[in-house]
Amino acid sequence: MCAIEPYDRAVWWAENAPVLLVVAAIAISNRYHKYSSLALIFMAIFIALHTIGGHYTFERVPFDWFTDSFGFERNHYDRIAHFSVGFYAFPIAEILKRNKLVNTNVILYLFPLFAIISTAGVYELFEWQYAISADAEAGIAVLGSQGDIWDAQKDILADTLGALFSLLVFRFKN
Repeated sequence: MCAIEPYDRAVWWAENAPVLLVVAAIAISNRYHKYSSLALIFMAIFIALHTIGGHYTFERVPFDWFTDSFGFERNHYDRIAHFSVGFYAFPIAEILKRNKLVNTNVILYLFPLFAIISTAGVYELFEWQYAISADAEAGIAVLGSQGDIWDAQKDILADTLGALFSLLVFRFKN
């Protein structure tokens, strides 16, 4: 449904190409690793939020109630979506533990955390490259900084906090 009449088709493609890659990776990896229900829920949250963000563009998602409730000056829907990226630390930890791929709990928790931080940084680089190479309006919409010069760093922080949250859930679930 989110592909029907999006705000900007070029932005929709730019935002949903990574989602399609994630869905393909989940489908392929699911052949070798059966994810827990909680891991699937965590992964679905990101897919849903990102798909909605791609439909409207992240700064235009109707999220005014949240912005108004906390007195924010900008739409923070993209921060919530970035937080959900961190949820992928849970299935990474699940794969590592179930397949006994690590010997210590330190690595069990640090590897997924650093995987999310690294992925977040690389994504911000791709986002930046798209912003400077695409149509100016589409580039700004994908970048989604809404005038915040520290947007990329805050997005990486949101991804990291989401990873820490999901690893905390993993710790108490396992």
